[in-house]
Amino acid sequence: MTFTIAIDGPAAAGKGTISKAVANKYGFAHLDTGLLYRAVGARMLDGVEPIEAARTLSQDALEASNLRTHEVAQAASKVAAIPEVREALVDFQRAFARRQGGAVLDGRDIGTVICPEAEAKLYVTASAEVRAERRFQELQGKGSDLSFDEVLAEVKERDARDSERATAPMKPAEDAVLIDTSNLSIDDAVAAAIRAIDSKHAAG
Repeated sequence: MTFTIAIDGPAAAGKGTISKAVANKYGFAHLDTGLLYRAVGARMLDGVEPIEAARTLSQDALEASNLRTHEVAQAASKVAAIPEVREALVDFQRAFARRQGGAVLDGRDIGTVICPEAEAKLYVTASAEVRAERRFQELQGKGSDLSFDEVLAEVKERDARDSERATAPMKPAEDAVLIDTSNLSIDDAVAAAIRAIDSKHAAG
């Protein structure tokens, strides 16, 4: 059985948390496609040319300990705007999506580019201010000295870079279910996602 769930949306909207919970609920495999770009970004910071880093990406690179750092996140957004990098990672993502037993993929262009035929598509979002506050609290916990205003500016800059790039811009698929988590608890957001997926599964 193949059943693909595509979950897209901007940074810190909650799509990663929702994706993990959804994958656990249905017993599906989960791929955080942002990790692919973070791994390429990390290798770029180490001096590897981005396109070469994408074409030679290994499983080990996806398990590096530094992929969740602020610097790598910024590098990931930059390499994701390079068409050749995205092209190099497409086949990996599509093969994962159609694996037997079902798959959940979260990213920026899963429902629009990687898996336009996905059986269920969600677009998880929240206001820039709410997402910046979440990121700010996360960074504070890691000892960051960035101010909230600096984090908010970076969130808006990343949104613009992701949504305005020429190749695979971040946007909801026409048939995606929109979930705004600005005023939702984690449990409520996950419940909304499961209702949407169950509805798609029943219709299919």
